[in-house]
Order: sequence, then C-alpha cells, then structure tokens
Amino acid sequence: MEENNSRKTLIIHIVLFIVTLVATTFSGAEWMYGKSLMYGDGLLSSSEILAGLYFSLPFLGILTVHEFGHYFTAKYYNIKVSLPFYIPLWLGFVPMPSIGTMGAFIRIKGLIQSRKEFFDIGIAGPLAGFVVALFVLTYGFTNLPDAEHIFDIHPEYKTYGMEYEQHAYAENEMNFVVGDNLLLLFFKNYVADPDKVPNNYELYHYPWIFAGYLALFFTALNLIPIGQLDGGHVTYGLFGYKNSRIISRTLFLIMVTISGIGILPVGPLGSDFVLNGVFYLLFLFLAFHHFEKDIKKRVLLIIWVMIIQIFASQWLPEAADYGIYMMFAFLIGRFLGIDHPKALVDKPLNLKRKILGWIALVVFVISFTPRPLYIEFNEKAQIQKPGLEKNDTDPSKVIARRMVEVF
Repeated sequence: MEENNSRKTLIIHIVLFIVTLVATTFSGAEWMYGKSLMYGDGLLSSSEILAGLYFSLPFLGILTVHEFGHYFTAKYYNIKVSLPFYIPLWLGFVPMPSIGTMGAFIRIKGLIQSRKEFFDIGIAGPLAGFVVALFVLTYGFTNLPDAEHIFDIHPEYKTYGMEYEQHAYAENEMNFVVGDNLLLLFFKNYVADPDKVPNNYELYHYPWIFAGYLALFFTALNLIPIGQLDGGHVTYGLFGYKNSRIISRTLFLIMVTISGIGILPVGPLGSDFVLNGVFYLLFLFLAFHHFEKDIKKRVLLIIWVMIIQIFASQWLPEAADYGIYMMFAFLIGRFLGIDHPKALVDKPLNLKRKILGWIALVVFVISFTPRPLYIEFNEKAQIQKPGLEKNDTDPSKVIARRMVEVF
C-alpha cells in the first residue's frame, strides 16, 4: 500500500512539473513576442511557442535548484521531506499576463529539532537558487542582441528609429514596466554592453534576463525575514526566538501598512466608501489572524493601520504602488504564520553560519524589488475606461486598478 502511495505521489510531482513547464513556456513566449496564445490579431506561432523554452527552462531551473537545496539539506539531517510540488498558473485564457507559475514548495514531514537545522534547511534553497540566477543573468546580459532587435517585436517603433524611447511610450495608454533592484542595476551598468541594454519597458522581451529577474523576485520573497519563510529561518538562526519574533512582527506590520496605501483613498464618506471600508477591514481582520488573537485588540490595531493608510495616500500618493505584496502579506498572516516556532535545541549558531546568514540578508536586499512588474498609466494618452479611471476615487475601482497593476 505504501509503495503504491509513493508511486502515485511521484506521478503527481511529475505531472505538476510538466504542466508548469508547459505553462511557463506559454507565458515566456507571450512576454517575448508581445502576443497571446489565444487572443488578438497576431497569435503566437508554433515556433514562437517553442521559443518560450528560453524563458521556462532557466526560470524553472533556478526554482528547481532552490527547492532541491532545501530537499537535500533536509535529507542530510534525516528529516522526512517531499519532492518539490510545482504550482502552474497560466492566465492566457482570461486574458491576463502571467508567468506560468506561482513557484514551488516542498513539504517537511519530519520534526526539525534544532536552530541549526532550521537555519541550514532555510538558507540552502535561496543561496543555491541565487547562485544559478547569477549565471543566468550573466549569460543574458553578456549575450544581448543588437538594439535593433526590438524592431522585430515592435515594428511600429521603426517609424522613430532608435529615438523610439522619446515617442513610443508617450503615445501608449499604459506601459508594462520592469522595476529595478540593486543587482539588476549592477548588471545593466557594469556587465552588459551599454549600447545593447534594453530599457525597463522592454526588458521582459529578453527571456534569459526576465527569467533571472523573476527568480530574484521569488528569492527575495522567500528571504523576507518573517515567520517560517526562508528568511524567517535565517533570522531565527541568527538572532534567536525572542529577537526574530520582534523582527517578524515589525516587518509584517510595515508590509501590510505600506502595501495597502491607496486602497482607501481620502474621499466622501458615502455608502460605497463605507461598504468597501467594511470589506477591507474584514480582509485585514483575516490577514492579522496570527498577529493578534485577541479580537478587540486586533480590530483596534486594524483601525489604526487603516487611518495611517488613508492619510498616507494623501501625503505620499507615490507610495500607493506596492499592492502586489498585499496578497503575500495575507498569505503569511492568515495561513503561514508570523512567528517562528522555537526549536527543541535552541543553541546559537557558529561563526561560519552567522556569516552565511548575513550573506543571505544581503542577497535579500540586493534582490528585492519594491515594484517588480507594474503598469505605468499615461494620463495624457489614456483613453478613459469606465471603472478603471486613473484618478477615480471610488474605492471599488481603485481596488480593481490595484488588482490589474499586479501584472
């Protein structure tokens, strides 16, 4: 019976990987060529779909190395662990841009007994994946095609020649933009040929760079020092239970507060505002599930967070662009947990592990992107669309815009 169950589980792992490979290949082709598999006048050809492997293989390769870093470290400590579960997510049938996956995860089935084991298992994945991502980005930035390559994807830019950057984007209602992080800036400024470096409006057409960039984004997400994320394991190993708890809770509170700016903008206190305020309060109530168990204290905390967000949306309107982290904060606060559990053996790490821990935190800083992939609205060129107007203060419409801006 156990052998049959193991065989079925292995089949599930394989099927999920294959489906995710197909999904990321579709997504990679859509980003590369600016076309859809199912919608629009110019659909992807079979050869263009196959070219999506230039994105999916390096991207899934990095994620796989990351997960097997955890897997083999757990095996080293004789802790029962599952093979990686890949999560496919292709939204081309909506249509809506996607990257083909929500990542991958492993299940720890055994008991992790010491702070050292938590640390080693947690840090192995992101560091292993980060090293491979560096190779992918190095290859991508040192093998860039000529700048004219963009005309193969956007033939309409030929009208402006190499001056297209000054004109093309100003005429678009909205533009997809890849946000910078410190490592991406390093590669663009010190590794690549400056005459070939694509701008941030076109970076996603370059599959190796885009794959490495997204892998850095996933690495940074995992290294956020909260709860049982990889970064939570690292901070617990470095600073112990009490201090890591303070760090986790502080960062979670900051994440929720900043990512929610703009959801409830200052406006008339009409029925719509109140109704959406109630829904948003319920959302935060669930997000703070593991933060504060006392219901009265939780509601009071949430009200203060909402007040800060409302005033911040007026004082710092440019801060209302980090909604992508709101759902991630919800996932942590409602399901994954904010506090790291205390190990049975809670001895401090040795010097070598402490150095590795600080290296991991540096990797988090240089890989983290506040605005990973967003839409830049051009008010001058924008054709106002009912329900998604740029300056509409109706909360339901603002939330709709924030959901669109995730990609």
